[in-house]
Amino acid sequence: MRLGIAIAAAMVLWAGSAPAQELRVGFMATFTGPGANLGQHLRDGFLLGLDHVGGRLGGLETKLTIVDDQLKPDVARQEVDKLLEKEKVHFVVGIVFSNVLMAIYKPTIESGAFLISANAGPSPVAGAQCSERFFSTSWQNDQTHSALGKYAQDKGYRRVFLLAPNYQAGKDGLNGFKRYYRGTIVDEVYTQLGAVDFSAEIAKIQAAKPEAVYAFMPGGPGIALLKQYAQAGLTKQIPLLSAFTIDDTSLPALGDAADGLVSASQWAADFDNPANARFVADFRKKYGYVPSYFAAQAYDAAQLIDAAVRSTGGRLDDKTALRDALRNARFASVKGKWRLNTNHIPINDFYYVSPGKLADGTPAMVKGDLVFADYGDEYAKDCPMKW
Repeated sequence: MRLGIAIAAAMVLWAGSAPAQELRVGFMATFTGPGANLGQHLRDGFLLGLDHVGGRLGGLETKLTIVDDQLKPDVARQEVDKLLEKEKVHFVVGIVFSNVLMAIYKPTIESGAFLISANAGPSPVAGAQCSERFFSTSWQNDQTHSALGKYAQDKGYRRVFLLAPNYQAGKDGLNGFKRYYRGTIVDEVYTQLGAVDFSAEIAKIQAAKPEAVYAFMPGGPGIALLKQYAQAGLTKQIPLLSAFTIDDTSLPALGDAADGLVSASQWAADFDNPANARFVADFRKKYGYVPSYFAAQAYDAAQLIDAAVRSTGGRLDDKTALRDALRNARFASVKGKWRLNTNHIPINDFYYVSPGKLADGTPAMVKGDLVFADYGDEYAKDCPMKW
């Protein structure tokens, strides 16, 4: 499947006679605009996860409906209503952007379906608004940014300029950076979500003369920012640290503009464990490109659903049993270990990652030093769930 396909209308129904018990999944991601490549990675990772269980999650006949949220919360709400009311899905999975997740969060969990985020992790749903119907296979938004805040602090950068898009994840991200950074913030600038012209922001950076820049700019805007930063001659003058700005979705388009950049992640393509080796090899064979953490997290989402449904014996209508099975699921995560916090967000190890090469010489983001071991997010203490 490629982006040229009419994603919103696409349905995948694994062949077979009409099942007595059918598992229905609605997969939502962004396939339109600057964030479309992120949705592609997310979707392809989930589809590979389905392939690896023979197209039958939990051993049940599985119907998958894929929809495009277009990075528009109102569109996302319309699409999720169709998934819940027309398709009567048991799971809504995917979600690249946090403003989209917040738009569909309440209607999904109130419907009785389970919502599994393979990327977005806004702070409200990690804390006081947590739900027994919401699970994540990624992170809480702040966590990766906190790792880069620690990096900037350890490097001794005394003055840092902050840059992020103006939405929930952008605010979460910069708050996460500031949690571990103790130096001076010379400016904190929020851009329009989806913006690709950063001339004004680069001028502000040049005027402020920081010792480093920290940027969160996912998808196409991140590629545009890094190229314009390099064209302005700033790459060797002012180090640019980032989370979700350079990764395996953007690395092929950046070329030399990626040299020397540092990010952080809870996963990298060169993680040395059997599940990840199989995932990366099969993904590259099937799709012809190196998977990103988006793909890895979506792959784990398929494995989580499969393990949980299988352990209940396919009892999809027993929501309590299914919730407990999701909480206690055991599967071979591509990260090497799997454990949920009390707010249903994973407890992860985080590493510095940077542009490098896989064993066969293919460019990829590769693992560096460990930053945080078994890092649970800061908001779990505000989640009232106990289990």
